[in-house]
Amino acid sequence: MSVPGNKREGKFLSVFVCAVLAVCWALISVAQQNVDRPFRGVTHITRTESSPRNVVMHIVTIDLGQPGIRLKVSPPGGTRETVRETTLSFLQRERAQIAVNAHFFLPFPSTDLNAEVIGLAASEGKVYSQCERPAQSYAIVANAAAINFDRANRASVVTCGVETSGLWNTLAGSAQIITDGVVTVPAYRDSEHPSATLTANADYSNVRSWYDLPRARTAIGLTRNNDTLILFTVQAAAGGEASGMTVRDVANVLVKDYSAYNALNLDGGGSTSLAIDGKLITSGMREVASSLAIFAER
Repeated sequence: MSVPGNKREGKFLSVFVCAVLAVCWALISVAQQNVDRPFRGVTHITRTESSPRNVVMHIVTIDLGQPGIRLKVSPPGGTRETVRETTLSFLQRERAQIAVNAHFFLPFPSTDLNAEVIGLAASEGKVYSQCERPAQSYAIVANAAAINFDRANRASVVTCGVETSGLWNTLAGSAQIITDGVVTVPAYRDSEHPSATLTANADYSNVRSWYDLPRARTAIGLTRNNDTLILFTVQAAAGGEASGMTVRDVANVLVKDYSAYNALNLDGGGSTSLAIDGKLITSGMREVASSLAIFAER
């Protein structure tokens, strides 16, 4: 004999159990994290994930309106635009509390510590690099967007054509990967993407995008009102080309979990470096062309 009521109750129970399991799984996926507040207005999150790869992410959020917060991009110097140094050395020399690597740079690889940064760059009002069409366009878009911080720490995304006299501390990346809350990882020009911003070559195309390869990554973002700065780094496993995260993964995490409204992809791989309170948090010891320092109070 059929019992319709019991079937309905059984179906409801199954749906309920599935919903509970889904919520639990979502919580488990981000449960392995440590939250620290080392300075006023600064939160440092260490987050471990096992899917789709084993990764350790470091997310630093900075309240730009907090008294005592100050920022500085590496200054110009040397025979090109900057003199390369490790992010940790920059933090220690400036006596900053936090620092992260910034621009892509040329020449690379090179033993010459004199470097040219790619894209807009300014340090405390000294503009030393303009928008440009980089030598390689399989990863770096032409005239890439940048983030500028004025004297009062007011942040904004700036694009080429901006009046450079208004720049104070400015850094650019390879592309804007989040635009107005939407993931905007660039594509390669082909018959299906005639207006795309990247140029395909023998190694990279829409079939195998540079942005969709798991690597160590560095990104920088802002919340919707530009009042919170988000620094993101993920480290690749030693000797593991297939570890780390794709840029698309990074952008999705920033949007969904940290309310990023705009974000840039910065130099990654061996350049990925985050230093906090005098210590290197990631393993990046490469001498990079620029870093962003944040000064904060305890």
